[in-house]
Formats: sequence, C-alpha cells, structure tokens
Amino acid sequence: MSGSVQNITKMVTSMRGELIELTRDLVKFPTVNPPGEAYTPCAEFIGNLLARSGYEIQYVRGEGTPGDTNRYPRTNVIARIEGSRPGPVVHFNSHIDVVPPGEGWSVDPFAAIVRDGKVYGRGTCDMKGGMAASIIAAQAYTAINPNFPGAIEISGTVDEESGGYGGVAYLAERGFFSRPRVDHVIIPEPLNKDRVCLGHRGVWWAEIETKGEVAHGSMPFLGDCAIRHMGAVIESFEKKLFPALDRKQTAMPIVPPGAKRSTMNINAIHGGQTDDYSGLPSANVPDSCKMTIDRRFLIEEDMSQVKQEVIDILEEIKVSRDNFDYAVRDIMQVLPTMVDKDTPVALAVADGIREVFGREPEYVISPGTYDQKHITRIGHLQDCIAYGPGILDLAHRPDEFVVIDDMVESARVMALALSYLLEGKHTA
Repeated sequence: MSGSVQNITKMVTSMRGELIELTRDLVKFPTVNPPGEAYTPCAEFIGNLLARSGYEIQYVRGEGTPGDTNRYPRTNVIARIEGSRPGPVVHFNSHIDVVPPGEGWSVDPFAAIVRDGKVYGRGTCDMKGGMAASIIAAQAYTAINPNFPGAIEISGTVDEESGGYGGVAYLAERGFFSRPRVDHVIIPEPLNKDRVCLGHRGVWWAEIETKGEVAHGSMPFLGDCAIRHMGAVIESFEKKLFPALDRKQTAMPIVPPGAKRSTMNINAIHGGQTDDYSGLPSANVPDSCKMTIDRRFLIEEDMSQVKQEVIDILEEIKVSRDNFDYAVRDIMQVLPTMVDKDTPVALAVADGIREVFGREPEYVISPGTYDQKHITRIGHLQDCIAYGPGILDLAHRPDEFVVIDDMVESARVMALALSYLLEGKHTA
C-alpha cells in the first residue's frame, strides 16, 4: 500500500465516530416518500454541513414534478468544492427519501439506535449510510490532499423511491449530470461493500382497470361486478403469465439469484367502496376495479413484448368472458441499464475494493431500478455506477440496519476511487 493510499485510508478510519453520528443525524430526518416529508430540512442539514467544509451549496426544487407542493416541496441539494487546478469532476449522488417504515419494528425506525456494531433505522441501509460514507470519503480525501485537481460534487436528491422524477431526472434535464459539468458518478446504493453495480433491470409500472356496471348489492344480477372480472385476470396471470416469466433467464449478473428471471408484482388492487369513509359500506355492485402491476424485465426482452404479454391475456379473457372490458394505463417505464465494467469509474472503484479487501470485486446488476437510469439516458453520461455499504436484502424491511464496519470500509473504497479518478489513474 503506497504512502498516499495509506494516509487516505487511515484518515477515513480515524473519522469512524463522525461517520456514525452523521448516519444517525440523517436517519433522524423522517424523509418518508410518499408524501415527501422533511425533504427541505434534511437537504439544508446536508448543505450546512458541507458549506462548513468549503463547498458551494445550491438548492434546486423539482417544481411541477409528481408530488411537488408547497407543503411537500421536492428540495434537492447539490454541493461542489473546486480543486486547486483543472481536472475531472467526481460526483457522489445519494437519495434522501425513504419508504414508509411499516409494521414489525422492534426499535423506533427514526431513532437511529446504535447496537451490536450496527445503526438501526429506516434508511440506514437504503441509503443514508451510503451517503454518510461518501461524505466522509470526500472529507478524508480533501484533508489529505488539500491541493487536489478537478472538483468534487455531493448531492442529496429526492423521490428515488418513486421514480426519481423530482430529483435526479429533474436535475439531469438541466445539465447537472452531463459533461462538461460532471465526468464520473458514484451512487452509494446498498449493493454490498465488495460489489460494483453496473446497472439494473427494466421496469414497467402500469394500471389495469376492469369495468362493470353499478347496481344494488341485493340484486347483483342487474349489474356487472368489476372485481369478479379482475379475479379472472388474476387467475389467468397465475396460470399463464407467472409461469412464463419464471422460464425467462438472463445473462446479466443480477443479484440475488431469484432476480435473474423476469418477475411481476401486483402492487395494489382497489375496487368498489373506498376506504376513506366511516360507518358501513354502501350496497353497490362495483363498476370499476384497478390493479397496479410492477413488471421487472431483462436486457434480453423488448418493452413492446413485455406489454404485449399482458395485453394478450386480457384480450383472451375478453373473447371468453361475457361483458369483460378493460383499460391499461402506463405509469412508468424504464429500459434495463448495464454499463461496461471498463469505464473509468468502475475501474477506480474496483481498484479500491482490491486495495481495501485484498480480493477481486464482484460485478452485479441490481434487481430494481435506481437513479442511474436518468443519468445515463437523460444526462447521456455512461461513466456511472452504484457502489455503497449495506446488505441489499435489508432494504425496505423492518429493523433495517447498516453495519458500521461496512460503512467505514466502503468509505475507504470511495476515498481511494476519488483519488484514482482525480489524480489520473483512470481517465475517460
């Protein structure tokens, strides 16, 4: 290990206490999405912290994006520190939003409790532990190399959990993730400390509506129950679609192994009486039932084929079932993404893993999408990967945690990658 590398990793290790407290501070902001709570105070906390380290701070609201209101503004923070001479720009991007905590916790999900070498809380793994590690990595690097070349950027962005449209997509449309402003991007998503994540599966979110005719509940024969029609859809999916998806396999290095095939999740079903009432339900035959589907697909599949598989089943039911009618509405669609492992940022992170862990990195693809999709497609910047601490399987679950040693080691890897990229070991 060279002297410079040794000094950087020692500095990160010496900042272990600061890393723990920063993670806890971030988790204590209940940035729950939906609806988008505490975005602005969390962004301002990050901005104030980095401003004290010499970063220039910019706040950008994703105005007009889904969910943006005066009560729940989509507030993003971008911090930048310039080096002493020209050079590349390395950007660490983390999302600050977290999913709702849900039930089943044995600890307060926003108390950020430290126990048994772990920090517990919603967002510790996905991905405030990763954000804290990237901030500490940047601070350690600049402390050892105050005359560094180029520039470093750190952003805290919103709405990744709901597609990223008020965060990275909004910023990418305005040039924040394109050359010449940025050259290399690392997203500290929780893909495990010795993995380089090159991309993600594709996704199609859609709403399927079955239609019926309203009537009195005591005389359902005078109406047409939309929920029963939806039952026929589910039955056909179980018999035909789900088995067909299970048979599709990919050459993409997706983790965990179960995600190496196509999948579809039924996110929600709503029909008939809504749940925003008090008292007894009305005696009505439901004339509408809506199902939200979350279809994840492989790089070997075509988007039109993915949609047609669902349409074909609906059309078959329409032929065989009396009075069956339906509508399909697209909610979101993202193509699979996989960048080359020989891009400069992937090479730099891989070298950092070799240095810290003494073994070869594993190259993986994420089962779910993350904000790389906007950087590569809107920003047209291919030099972007995900790397961060945290066990992927813990994301969104009760008693979510991040292992403190993993954060420290990942921060060491990120600090070394920063050094390699800014000082020219790996260039575009």
